[in-house]
Amino acid sequence: MPSESQPKPQTNYRDNRKEDQRDSLPIALLSFLVVLFFLNIVSRLSIGPLLPVIEDEFGFRHGSAGALYFYMTLGYCVGLFLSSYVASWLSHRVNIGLAGITLGLALLMVPLAPSLWWIRADLWLLGVGSGLYLPSGIAVITENTRERFWGRALAIHELGPNLGYVFAPLLSELLLGFFGWRGALGAMGVPTILVSGLFLISGLGGSSRAQLASGKMFARLASDRTFWRMACLFGVSIGVGLGLYTMMPLFLVNAAGMPRVSANLATGLSRISAFGSVFIAGALSDRIGRSRTVKLALGAAGTCTVLLGLFRDPWITLPLLFLQAACAASFYPAGFALLSAVFPLPVRPVALSMIMVLAALIGAGTVPPLVGLLADHFSFSFAFGAAGFATFASLFLLGFIRFRAISENTQK
Repeated sequence: MPSESQPKPQTNYRDNRKEDQRDSLPIALLSFLVVLFFLNIVSRLSIGPLLPVIEDEFGFRHGSAGALYFYMTLGYCVGLFLSSYVASWLSHRVNIGLAGITLGLALLMVPLAPSLWWIRADLWLLGVGSGLYLPSGIAVITENTRERFWGRALAIHELGPNLGYVFAPLLSELLLGFFGWRGALGAMGVPTILVSGLFLISGLGGSSRAQLASGKMFARLASDRTFWRMACLFGVSIGVGLGLYTMMPLFLVNAAGMPRVSANLATGLSRISAFGSVFIAGALSDRIGRSRTVKLALGAAGTCTVLLGLFRDPWITLPLLFLQAACAASFYPAGFALLSAVFPLPVRPVALSMIMVLAALIGAGTVPPLVGLLADHFSFSFAFGAAGFATFASLFLLGFIRFRAISENTQK
């Protein structure tokens, strides 16, 4: 009988048949995916460091600037929803390449946008390209890696977004000095398209396709309590990680009194702490269980977020910034391994798409504008403190979760 901390996945015949053909760690495939995930995340995260400049150009308030992420999140949700369909028509490999090309084209269109509405449309398309990647990326990794190495493979994969967290502010500042904020985004489109093309030519990742989602599959997933519990977990993790990260430069400038360049530098460098924490979290999940590890990571991230709201001294804020980043990143290796164990392979991309749509709406679509709104009416310190307490409230509800492997009937 599966325990709460280590749910046993329902493994189908296809999984057993291919187990011996899988690599322990497919290094070439993982290397490509880390680079693609890095470019994917950098493209989205670069908006945050540029927000102070965008605010000055358009005369935005904090809430309106944060709302730019809402358009990108809407596109991200559309991309997540379409991902399983595209992967079923073409393949996971082609879908990954198509995601990068779409993302790159959206970035190249930003400098050509004649108005704010066109910029919003470009950000929406950027979100679509970004959303297409993740379900196929996770599916390709778990399908080409032996299950006992999933934690390590997914921890390596998480180097992509963690590197993106570090370099997005630094690249934004560097490119901003040459091109302005529009050109800075456009300059990121070229390498994204080139690497995506090379991945398609390489043939890595195989030619497997996703199972075409049916209305019955959607209905059965939506009626399963495990599905909603996973959506809550990922929603909270995105909110306390990505959602707060996007507003961190504004928080440091307005609440901590840092110059813009220093705030972007601190925001980026703080994510270096995540490099070690993701591997520690992977090892910890093997010892105490995946479920307990994700709850511990979110609880620690929530604590650091509350403390960020309470203290304004830079000598306290900077260490907390590093700790908060490390704790927030620790969720994902165990979180994705838990999701992969709960949902069998045929239904996994569909489940991941639906979960990430809901999680993105909660964490990336709601948190940045809400933080900006609270900052306008109260202060950034109050907004960050409220985000931390909201994380604790969510964990209180999630503490009653007992994960189980989803029924094989959900695939039918």
